[in-house]
Amino acid sequence: MVLVGIEEADQQEDLEWLAGKIIQLRIFDDESGRMNLSVQDIQGSLLIVSQFTLHASTKKGNRPSWIRAADPSKAEPFYDQFVSIIRERTGGTVETGEFGAHMDIELVNNGPVTIYIDTKQKE
Repeated sequence: MVLVGIEEADQQEDLEWLAGKIIQLRIFDDESGRMNLSVQDIQGSLLIVSQFTLHASTKKGNRPSWIRAADPSKAEPFYDQFVSIIRERTGGTVETGEFGAHMDIELVNNGPVTIYIDTKQKE
């Protein structure tokens, strides 16, 4: 499962970089039980869901601010483009949520692994 939050500062190069990172990230166990295989290596599938709340700022007060999150008029085309890039590069099964919809999603997390990737922290 990939939760994607598009922020106002995101550019095309961020989509390309993030897609490459996700596809090549070695987070699946090899025959020795080490996280050494990518989603491509295991011919896995992906579920990509838009999630603007990833950009919640809680610095001030108790009410989150989503000021960094992109307006839907920018975020939806970027999300669609990101999904297209992943589909082109993997050739595997890529499912999506419905952009902007309230969805109930069940996730079974295989181990205590959740990885946050920020395109503004590439280096």
